[in-house]
Amino acid sequence: MKAKQRRLTKVVAIIVAAVMAAVCLGSCGGEKNANTTDEQGRTVISIGGWPQQEGSSLDRMNDLKSRFEASNEDAAISPDTWTFDLKSFYAKAAGGRLPTVYNAHFTEAEQIIDSGYAADLSAAMEKYGFNGKFSDKIENLIKKDGKIYAFPRGSYTMGLGYNVDLFEAAGLMNDDGTPQQPETWDDVIDFAVKIKQATGKPGFVLPTSNNNGGWLFTCLAWSFGAKFMEQDEDGKWHATFNSPETAQALEYVKDLKWKYNVLPDNTLIDGEEYYKTFATGGAGMLIAYGGFPARLTKYDMQPDQIGIMALPKGPKRHVTLLGGVIYSVAPNASEEQIDAAIRWLKMQYDFEATEDFKISKQNEIKTALDENRLVGIKDLSVWNDDVESLKFEEQLIDENANGNPNHVKLYNDFVKSDVEIQAEEPVCAQELYGILDDCIQEVLTNENADCAALLEKANSDFQKDYLDTLEY
Repeated sequence: MKAKQRRLTKVVAIIVAAVMAAVCLGSCGGEKNANTTDEQGRTVISIGGWPQQEGSSLDRMNDLKSRFEASNEDAAISPDTWTFDLKSFYAKAAGGRLPTVYNAHFTEAEQIIDSGYAADLSAAMEKYGFNGKFSDKIENLIKKDGKIYAFPRGSYTMGLGYNVDLFEAAGLMNDDGTPQQPETWDDVIDFAVKIKQATGKPGFVLPTSNNNGGWLFTCLAWSFGAKFMEQDEDGKWHATFNSPETAQALEYVKDLKWKYNVLPDNTLIDGEEYYKTFATGGAGMLIAYGGFPARLTKYDMQPDQIGIMALPKGPKRHVTLLGGVIYSVAPNASEEQIDAAIRWLKMQYDFEATEDFKISKQNEIKTALDENRLVGIKDLSVWNDDVESLKFEEQLIDENANGNPNHVKLYNDFVKSDVEIQAEEPVCAQELYGILDDCIQEVLTNENADCAALLEKANSDFQKDYLDTLEY
């Protein structure tokens, strides 16, 4: 990120902070919404992220709407096509114009809750039996002071995705269809070299731009023992990634390019290019979450060509990144709207294997099969293992698997293992990712880059431009 861009980002951050402060002084989102019923006396809830284009996603949502309204005659759904992004979120929140139900990523959960832009869902969640049903790994992300402010829609952990065809060509597949598993990040280099030698294709790909590189680098660096920030007793955050451990992780990335030559020639790779490179046979391995096959089908990568396994160990830790999506309810929602919102979410994401839930999950699987997406991966669940709906969903996946189950077995086992799971960095995560993108791009374009010096400056800039601007 150039200096001019950083200054602009800082100005925007200050403006947003001022808006947030002003809104919180005016009751954090305004008075309760007075227009909550329609002409039939039904409680109206607007649902954000509604699909705009014709297709299976829109058909599925319209079907959900019809079924919900048929079984909940006191409620009505109002589609809202606004999709969460930080650029527009705070302006909508300040004006009290958020959809009744909106989604966001785990990275934004703490900030949204602390800012007062999420309604307290505790009473409705208890009423509909959700207490004690969520995984302990997820529950601390949706709670504050013992109250629930978000509904976890789905979660994921990172694994190591691989191209089955390239693995077979490099002699890295076992007879039973499982891949050989690189145990460490050094093993990944060994695998990548074998793929390059056998096929001429890069053995590995990393994203480097639009925050994607920094996002995945944090997970890699954690395994080297890196810590990116710490909070002191006064609540102030301090950047801590100007460390030998982080430098070692960045040196690893540098070596992939200059010592082993196993990365693509293109060094400016955003999220879309990342998956395109992999899906078109341009790389043998990538760090990926369980839902990554959905990013590959547009490039005609077939289910049997896609595999995923455990994320390797680092020198200090065996750790993977926890991410996911939450639903929150606008703070100006009435009690009736909150109640209807939880019923809407329960219909789709339920601990009970109700008929509505089964239909929703069956439709999701059908959509995946119709779009030729790989079915067979069982990502980290938001639920406890003994929840009925989880058992039903996993059985449904097994019955409808359209690839070789052994291509994904090592990942499915990994998710159920006792591997350490860490949520994304707690504050200014996206800004951190952008700064780390710059470091990654520098080491991939400059063979003489000094990793420790780069991180020293990045650490200082992150502290000054972001952590020091936070209000405590």
